[in-house]
Amino acid sequence: MAIQDRYRKRYRTGSIGSRARGQIALEAARRLIASGISEVDDPRPNEYYAAKVSAAAVLGQRIRPGDLPSDSEVRAHLLELLRDPAAADDRSEQPEPLPEQTIPTLAERLDRFAVYKLRLEPLEQVKQNPKYHPEGDALYHSLQVFHLAREARPYDEEFLLAALLHDVGKAIDPRNHVAAGVEALRGAVSERTLWLIERHMDLLAGRERPLSMKQRQELETSEYLEDLKLLRELDDRGRIPGVAVDTLDDALAYIRGLEDEAYLEG
Repeated sequence: MAIQDRYRKRYRTGSIGSRARGQIALEAARRLIASGISEVDDPRPNEYYAAKVSAAAVLGQRIRPGDLPSDSEVRAHLLELLRDPAAADDRSEQPEPLPEQTIPTLAERLDRFAVYKLRLEPLEQVKQNPKYHPEGDALYHSLQVFHLAREARPYDEEFLLAALLHDVGKAIDPRNHVAAGVEALRGAVSERTLWLIERHMDLLAGRERPLSMKQRQELETSEYLEDLKLLRELDDRGRIPGVAVDTLDDALAYIRGLEDEAYLEG
């Protein structure tokens, strides 16, 4: 099976099954309510994420961030439980622990990281317009953005990959680096990561070609809009000459290490 096909099958949204996703979303909603969330509150992305990770641990699930239910799935349960507070404390409805998901072998993990390194290394030779990128080459810029992303979302593998890989297309087709990057990474990253890379220029101030009404509506209704805003902010901030960054190998090792984190165990 090709690397891309294997990764798409294992990590696409819903790959853990609708029953598992539903149970995690319900338990996450319960945990948000237990933390004091009320109907007038709007949980932040990191609160949703923490609740989903905790819920997965309680249910005996060891899964990647990309396989967790979306924030909107949790919110739907949250609103339902807020309308019926008794349901949030009904332990008779607590789901039984689910079987642990299959953990990929080391060889399977290395394959996709080899793809990432292959796409990232040429960026060191891509010299950028100093007016917009005074920091230097595209790889240095990408490592800066990754560093900032790790500070903001240290356990969000999909977001970290979007930050690190967002400009890989510049070494393929500088005239349309977004489309080139998306095509080069399709199947090697999750749908959420690919969406963030595909849209990372949409919120750029002073775009030469404004977004259409349809494009604006798609952004405004996306569950990933806040992620995209953060990626845009970090992309703009990661342009400082001389700042210290990790090496490419260190950055990839950090993301690879998230697969072996025990943050869902106990």
